[in-house]
Amino acid sequence: MARHHFAPTQYSNVLATLPPVLEIASGDSVVTTTLDAAGFGGDGAQHAPRGNPMTGPFFVAGAEPGDALLVTIERMTPNRKTGWTYSPLAPGVLDPGMLHELPKRERYEWAIDAQAGTVKLLEPTARIKDWSFPLAPMLGCFGVAPERGQAISTATSGANGGNMDYRLFGPGATIAFPVFVDGALFFLGDGHACQGDGEIAGTGVETSFEVEFSVKLVKKQGLRWPRCETETDLLVIASGRPLDQPLQFATTELLRWVGEDLGVDPIEASHLLGQAVRYDIANVFNPAYCVAARLEKTELTRAMSFRARS
Repeated sequence: MARHHFAPTQYSNVLATLPPVLEIASGDSVVTTTLDAAGFGGDGAQHAPRGNPMTGPFFVAGAEPGDALLVTIERMTPNRKTGWTYSPLAPGVLDPGMLHELPKRERYEWAIDAQAGTVKLLEPTARIKDWSFPLAPMLGCFGVAPERGQAISTATSGANGGNMDYRLFGPGATIAFPVFVDGALFFLGDGHACQGDGEIAGTGVETSFEVEFSVKLVKKQGLRWPRCETETDLLVIASGRPLDQPLQFATTELLRWVGEDLGVDPIEASHLLGQAVRYDIANVFNPAYCVAARLEKTELTRAMSFRARS
């Protein structure tokens, strides 16, 4: 097991089968940096075109199609003291009859105080000058190269991950990605200092980070969508549009997971999901919406923990 320090000099606005920037092995960890969604880094300079430029890809030795790549986000440290958002809310989340009442979208700057653990508007109006929000880092866009030689824009997401913008994908989360190409080819970027469910303003508090992640390879898993384990939950995230499509995909994959790991049939699994499932609307701004189907970690579901087995 090795701990790598990687300083990126090039970035990608697609997830694709591209030449790797570094080869790593199962069990390794990497300390690297990411740019914000507009391509700006910790030095305040723009290093890549806007549109969620990714660091990577990282080639994981031995990864083959059908395997699962487990990525644990070990740490996310903001490497500058500001971030930005856009307001007001995105048109797609509002009653169309209200849209004519809204002002034009504008960019707003935020102060990030890592020591205090807060984010605050730099120039708030008098009415909200005391508002602050918890610093809650998360990766908006990350994943592996897709199948069939595709190059998928970092604006959207799919079975390989991508721009999922789910607020639980922060430090301590382990995400299991289906592997579609040799080496998996893992990318990461689009860090947010804070974001609510759905990314309904079209952004989180966008900023750049130093990120530490680790990887483990699990052979022959046959995942269809990314799965995730946090300290408290087990979940599947899926993408599509309209909103019922990712809900169906995520529920189906969670049903498969329950059946495989608890050794139950679809009727028995339905008793669990029917009473215990929770749904998060992860993103309703991007071209593909994202829904997470989630189960709390309990004595009943502990056999589903892939971190315990990996």
